[in-house]
Amino acid sequence: MTPNKDNIKIIQPTSGWQLIDFKELWRYKDLLYFLTLRGIKARYAQSVLGVAWAIIQPLFTTLVFTVVFGNLANVDSDGIPYALFSYLALWPWNYFSGTLTESANSLIQNANMITKVYFPRMVLPLSSILSKLLDFLIAFVVVVGMMFYYQILPGWGLLVLPLLIIQLLMCSLGVGMMLSAMAVKYRDVKHALSFVVQLLLYAAPVVYSTTAVPEQYQKFYVLNPMVGVIEGFRAAFLDRPMPWEWIWPGTIVALVLFVFGMMYFRRMERIFADVA
Repeated sequence: MTPNKDNIKIIQPTSGWQLIDFKELWRYKDLLYFLTLRGIKARYAQSVLGVAWAIIQPLFTTLVFTVVFGNLANVDSDGIPYALFSYLALWPWNYFSGTLTESANSLIQNANMITKVYFPRMVLPLSSILSKLLDFLIAFVVVVGMMFYYQILPGWGLLVLPLLIIQLLMCSLGVGMMLSAMAVKYRDVKHALSFVVQLLLYAAPVVYSTTAVPEQYQKFYVLNPMVGVIEGFRAAFLDRPMPWEWIWPGTIVALVLFVFGMMYFRRMERIFADVA
């Protein structure tokens, strides 16, 4: 029996720099949903506290930062209680750093799938990044509690919060895609990542304010996309003027990272099955 040519799909390797095939990603949306759900379940499988770890980790880190940097080192927190000051930064930072680790290991951990069946490889790091959104949402509970405890009401800056979250996602997706593609070919990425993430923590205004950076260096410092995200989160919840001069440079960089990360992933996609 001769097969119908209309039902035959020829899969060819990608070459060069290519844009994202959103239609193909949409066709595999069920796989993306399944892998995202699997990532959430695997993270808390056989865990006594379960999703409470999404609150415990940033909360205890905030307590340590408050004692060390707020009380002992007397780091300036712009007149804000240091616990709230640091937690509003750790909240988006933990999501960003967590996505880097999850996405960098996503292709290696699923090497059997890559070598045996075809699907858009981008689904793997993308599902890792989406699964971390649950932790991000759960950690918001602590923000509400701390705002109530310190009797601080947010302002109209909350309307800008969706834009800041989009910037956070673009940065996470762009860097995450690059790391996941690099980790397949260069296994050093996996070992160096935890060290690099620790360094990046102090390159962002988590334990200190951006105002502590000398003014002549701020024009370079704000190119870090997480600077605008963190300071924007603080301004949104603390009813302060939105620091657009710190946000828009990082937004441009985040957009560049997002586009370049996706295109780099597509360029490297053809060798994944050979080296995974």
